[in-house]
Amino acid sequence: MSAAATRRLTTAQALVRFLAAQYTERDGVRRRLIAGTWGIFGHGNVAGLGQALVEYREAMPYHQGRNEQAMVHAAVGHARHLNRLSAQAVTTSIGPGATNLVTGAALATINRLPVLLLPGDYFASHAADPLLQQLEHPVEADVSVNDALRPVSRYFDRITRPEALLASALNAVRVLADPAETGAVTLALPQDVQAQAYDWPEEFFADRVWRVRRPAPDPAELAEAVRAIRAAARPLIVAGGGVHHSEAEAALKALVDATGIPVASTQAGKGALRHDHPADLGGIGHTGTAVSDALARTADLVIGVGTRYSDFTTASGTLFQHPGVRFLNLNITAFDAHKLAAATLVCDARSGLAALTDALVGYRVDAAYQTEYRTGKARWEEAVEGAFRAEDDSAVPSQTQVLGALDTVVGDEDVVINAAGSLPGDLHKLWRARSPRQYHLEYGYSCMGYEIPAALGVQQAAPDTPVWALVGDGTYLMNPTEIVTAVQENLPVKLVLVQNHGYASIGGLSESVGAERFGTDYRHRVADGSFTGAPLPVDLAANAASLGMDVLRAKTVRELREALSTARAATRPTCVYVETAPSGAALPAEAWWDVPVAEVSAREAAAQARAAYERAVADRRRHL
Repeated sequence: MSAAATRRLTTAQALVRFLAAQYTERDGVRRRLIAGTWGIFGHGNVAGLGQALVEYREAMPYHQGRNEQAMVHAAVGHARHLNRLSAQAVTTSIGPGATNLVTGAALATINRLPVLLLPGDYFASHAADPLLQQLEHPVEADVSVNDALRPVSRYFDRITRPEALLASALNAVRVLADPAETGAVTLALPQDVQAQAYDWPEEFFADRVWRVRRPAPDPAELAEAVRAIRAAARPLIVAGGGVHHSEAEAALKALVDATGIPVASTQAGKGALRHDHPADLGGIGHTGTAVSDALARTADLVIGVGTRYSDFTTASGTLFQHPGVRFLNLNITAFDAHKLAAATLVCDARSGLAALTDALVGYRVDAAYQTEYRTGKARWEEAVEGAFRAEDDSAVPSQTQVLGALDTVVGDEDVVINAAGSLPGDLHKLWRARSPRQYHLEYGYSCMGYEIPAALGVQQAAPDTPVWALVGDGTYLMNPTEIVTAVQENLPVKLVLVQNHGYASIGGLSESVGAERFGTDYRHRVADGSFTGAPLPVDLAANAASLGMDVLRAKTVRELREALSTARAATRPTCVYVETAPSGAALPAEAWWDVPVAEVSAREAAAQARAAYERAVADRRRHL
């Protein structure tokens, strides 16, 4: 019998060849699982993975990043836009390059989005010990800084021998491709092992297809769900990101058209129905619409589809107030399906929604209920128009008028990306999502600095799609460096840079909890130690231009509209810079959010905030 065929490669070379041969397949559509690799090179990966990526550059596209955290954000944006069916890898050196991955890894895992992290690590042989940037632990010699990635990874391994990669690489891609398990996956790669050669079995490099399952609901669970819906007088669907990940938007529409059940959406689920569908009520929870939150308070059955029920969605446990309210959760992950003591449908969102539609033939909500929510939707649309409208085109725009101007410019295919600050609240309430992929809000981790790199990842996933990154000045200062990568790779992302001189969202929150907006302004410090002087002489537009973007400055509503139109047609990275008029929230929050207030304080503002807090927290319910 002849020996099995082998190929002699370094560990890094074998990993790159292996990753290039992995595919996902769902509904007969096949995609590369690892579409490319982001990297910043240092002594921990330049001679291993760096050399391998050069050797196999035709098999594995490479993208040069400027910040390790930002590279993960870019990969996450790519994966989300492609419904988790394709991911990207990220390689870094050891030490600070590796620890800079932690925030991005947490974001990916919290949002259930796949990314493969390949940080360098210490010498497995301990031949050079300690080496540059190595953490020394006095009693645990196998600990490195990469162990900080363990709690934020869905799978973690340190590859201390070349042959260990055979099992670990398969486990890594299994987790990446599994919709119920996916998140950040980390393979820590000691720099000496990366360069070691091994005789790899040829089967390791064969094309491998990971079929993404659509598990159907259990018949008993389905029957119980149907009974619960038929018994409900005021059911409400809460659509989460799982609707999009499953590509279940058409199935949701079919169920809603057949039954008349209205739909409210989380930040991740917005766009599950088009904004102009009569049953689409917009966002729900602390940043939700008046009509969504009013129905949530009186719903007797809440049907969660692909949502993990964050505190913004539940208004910190105060939103769902019907005395007999019950929950029915359809989720591919049992962990999420069981939340709020719900009846469960543990299955794929599209499969489960289709099964419910078939089983609910003849069921429809009462006509009076439909009239009620449609009337509420119409009233809310009037509020949106008022927030978007500018009475004077020559005036400085408010933040909501910036969104109104963008609303007039975008097409159905455009993607709007945001993550943190005051914009998520305004967008969740006001944005009119025209397509399933248009509204791209990262609000699981709400990470400042996500927007610009994520726009690069989305642009790579959809090269012909206009992609907009909406950022405030605080977010921009966190992470603008990937602008250079956009210029380098000629990715025509559009940046809308809103200058409001500080942390507008946290400033408002600070005021509401008795912290008096302390430390939330970008202003000069004055004699009493407060930050209430003139705005700092910082020119963020000039900064964006210095990094290679074309920059359009808009001072009025009219100029803003013209600049946005120009940016949309641009074929290279373009920034629209606008300074907004100071104003409070255009539309107040319709539901509470729990931020504990100082129980005792000598300051009157804090004492008043505590009294308001105690009134609000009294409405919290434990759904058991």
